Amino acid sequence: MEKKKIKELKVSAIEHGTVIDHIPSNAVFQVIRILKLERFQNMVLFATNLESKKYGTKGIIKVSNKFFAAEELNKIALVAPHASVIEIHDYQVQSKTIVETPDRIKGIVKCFNPNCVTNHEEVAAVFSVIDKENTRLKCHYCEKITTRETMEFR
Repeated sequence: MEKKKIKELKVSAIEHGTVIDHIPSNAVFQVIRILKLERFQNMVLFATNLESKKYGTKGIIKVSNKFFAAEELNKIALVAPHASVIEIHDYQVQSKTIVETPDRIKGIVKCFNPNCVTNHEEVAAVFSVIDKENTRLKCHYCEKITTRETMEFR
């Protein structure tokens, strides 16, 4: 019996924009939320649970006609510490970088301490990153430690 060739579907290329690759499959929607891509008017393509030799599965996001500042992209390192960011111009790769966890996080993560002032007042939660490898954040106001497991995004 002859094996049929299975055609692989690929996500279309973008002419100008940003590709975020190597996102953990379970973090794609968090990355979309962190970057506020649900508000973006141009084409946003995403896929999750794609096969990855290095990670088993991965996610990818392509954003047409949008280039991000490093500060914006580094926020996603909280949920996608090994994500790569690729800038595309005229269908060609112009640059490729790996996200880096910033030293300070403001306004995107909620403090898990119910008594923290940030959960009762109109104050943005601010965290110092005390462990980049294991994602441990210390609240500026109540000094409680938030981990990847207790992290909740605004």
